[in-house]
Amino acid sequence: MSRSLEEEIKIRAEKARGTAKYMASMEDLVEERIRKAMESGAFDNLEGKGKPLDLSENPFEPDDMRMANKILKDHGFVPYWMELGKDVDAAIENFWGDVKRFETRLKVKAGSHQSHLKKNYEDKQLQKFLQESTVALRAINRKIDDFNCHCPMWWMGRGRLNINEEMRKVRERLGCSET
Repeated sequence: MSRSLEEEIKIRAEKARGTAKYMASMEDLVEERIRKAMESGAFDNLEGKGKPLDLSENPFEPDDMRMANKILKDHGFVPYWMELGKDVDAAIENFWGDVKRFETRLKVKAGSHQSHLKKNYEDKQLQKFLQESTVALRAINRKIDDFNCHCPMWWMGRGRLNINEEMRKVRERLGCSET
């Protein structure tokens, strides 16, 4: 006998509901015990109470790397993947700075009296800028790929830029139609 997808979901939800109730009751139990311990003063005599936490050492850092990383940190060096992350941020910032400068140039030229030849030349400049922007976005995606390859934690990776969406934003900002 085959069940529908909806029936299967209901059955699994009912099974999960019991687990969820158990987990919630355990959480409530733990919180209640911590609250009672705090009220009875069980945490009052802990070493360092009232002082800021010392976060200078990374508890997840391997012991054999601790000294090397401290020396590098003390001399202003950061891991390669962090430098790559800074490069990605700078590339994105530079990209939008270039777009803003080109936008300003277009506005200045639009305010002046333009001949037909001058307008045609500016259209060619616009097309060239849009092509260069696409190339720049592809280069940024390569930097993001490089960052993701070197980043030691997958969840800190960065998503690639959607070039079509970014170019739509550029065209919108420059006030030009889709080409």
